This record gives sequence, structure tokens and C-alpha cells, in this order.
Amino acid sequence: MQTVTNQKPVAVVTGASSGIGAASARALAAADFDVILGARRIEKLQSIAEECGGTAIALDVTDDASVAAFAEQVPNCSLLVNNAGGAVGVEPVAEASISDWQWMYDTNVLGTLRLTQAFLPKLIDSGDGQVINIGSIAGREAYEGGGGYNVAKFGITAMTRSLRIELLGKPVRVCQIDPGMVHTEFSTVRFRGDQDKADAVYAGVEPLTAEDIADTIAWVATRPARVNFDQILVLARDQISAKVAYRRETDQG
Repeated sequence: MQTVTNQKPVAVVTGASSGIGAASARALAAADFDVILGARRIEKLQSIAEECGGTAIALDVTDDASVAAFAEQVPNCSLLVNNAGGAVGVEPVAEASISDWQWMYDTNVLGTLRLTQAFLPKLIDSGDGQVINIGSIAGREAYEGGGGYNVAKFGITAMTRSLRIELLGKPVRVCQIDPGMVHTEFSTVRFRGDQDKADAVYAGVEPLTAEDIADTIAWVATRPARVNFDQILVLARDQISAKVAYRRETDQG
């Protein structure tokens, strides 16, 4: 077990082996944070950590012991980015898999809760702490086929607001960033590896990139301590709501 020691402000990023998490680790390192990257895929995690000068530590946000071991190796923390999460399936509520819903709730909601509880004392002790939870437009709008993921992200929205209220008067800021359509592994996972279905999500649309969201995270994280952005919705120009986007004609070959 390694113990992280540092002089710079420490940022912890979960789900940092790919997508928004990996891009956020890079952006925060560039903003002069000492970045601690957590995820299950340790080889990919180590590669990102080496690239940005951060520290990779194995983390499964659904496992209490893993979270405890992870937190023990990070003695102080100024910023926690709760990014780990995801969606599985697009079945309607009547046909939904209980196990899929359990995974989405445990990963998105309880994972965020576990990390927040583990790091909140350190964030308070820092004298200028910050929690940034990565939500989704799915936590603002329910939509067909989104049931389990909607439930999870609406849960993040409720938790983030409760935390903001509970920490009033404490030296900790709380922000929720809600991305819309972002081109990452998200849809590949949601469609259980069916790349054709995943690609169709972005057909004819110029979606956001992971770097777009990472830029937002780094910007929020570097505002003066007096400034709290409670909630930010970030959409591509081509997207206006959870299920409505402008699609250009594409060459079908």
C-alpha cells in the first residue's frame, strides 16, 4: 500500500481510467493539482497517471473495503470529483433487469456516497474543499428507456443538493455538472458492447468530448473559494434535451 504525500492541492478523480475521468485527471494536473486517479482497470489507470504525473490507485466504488483502502492512501484532499458511474440497458421499466438497476444505483449513487463519506473530513480539514459530482441531463429529464439510469442520476441530483445544504457554513463547495451527449465509452457499455448501436447514438451529431467536460471541471475547481456553482448543464450545440438533437444527413454508403 502506498501513501500519497504532496505539496500541491490534491484532487481525487474516480472512474479515471477512460472518458471524462481520464480527461479530468489530465486537465486538473495541468491546473497544478496533484491528481490521484481511482478506477478498477489498473493498467489503463497507470497509463493515464504516468501521462499526467498523477498517482494511480485501484478503486472499486461499489466495494466498501476498496473505498476504505483507497482513502487510507490519500491523507489529504482538496477536491473530490465523483465521476465513476454508467448505464446498462435501454429496456422499458416493465422489462427492466433488477440486477442492471442495482448495478446502476450502486455505482452511480452509492459509489458517490461512499467516496464522499470517506473524503469529506479531509475536504473540511483542507480549509477550502470542493466536491464535484458528475451527474447527467438524465438526472433532470426522465425519458423512454432511461428508467434505471434516470433513477440513479436523479439520485445524484438529490444527494448533491442535500450535501450543499448540509455543508452551508463549512469550507467546502459542492457542484454538480450535468453533461448531455458526450462521445466516450458510455454508449458502448450501455448497449453491452454493441458498437453499431453505440455509434448510432452519435450519428449526424457533433457531440461533446470528454475534454469539454474536463475543461468545465477544471474551470469550476479553480474559481475563488467564495464562488460556488451549484449546478451546470452542458450540452452540445446540436442537443436541446435528453432525447432531442439535430442530426445532419449522413452517408449510408
